[in-house]
Amino acid sequence: MSLRLAAYAVCIEGERVLLAHHSSGNWTLPGGRVEHTEDPFDAVIREVAEETGCDAVVERLLGVDSRVIPAADRLPRLPDHQNVGIFYQVRITGGRLRPEPNGETIESVWTPIPDVVGLRRSSLVDIGLTLARSRPATGHVEPVPVGGLLHH
Repeated sequence: MSLRLAAYAVCIEGERVLLAHHSSGNWTLPGGRVEHTEDPFDAVIREVAEETGCDAVVERLLGVDSRVIPAADRLPRLPDHQNVGIFYQVRITGGRLRPEPNGETIESVWTPIPDVVGLRRSSLVDIGLTLARSRPATGHVEPVPVGGLLHH
């Protein structure tokens, strides 16, 4: 089984959420892999800067989500994969939205939250929004129905 530790930013201003448009055509939250020896708290700030061009501060930890993607749902001969995502509530403090230089994020957009349901998106978006809305005391979100959403 492979394992990926990642940190994701849930940036909400009013009734809008900041989403990253991946080169694959999918929408997701800004964030990504935590590098070896890197603190996830620092990783989410780095990822927001890299992917969006914006400066950010972490306001609070929202929670942790752990998902296993079975080998049967992956490309042939790839093992089961576990993604452990750490979700932070993040506030943008400066910078300007731009595509990720030499990266996979082609644009970042403030998106009205009611419009999210119509996007081709990663389940990470729904998980992050659920955590931001419910703020569970344990920091654990119950499984979010994927129902046609892209797995992360």
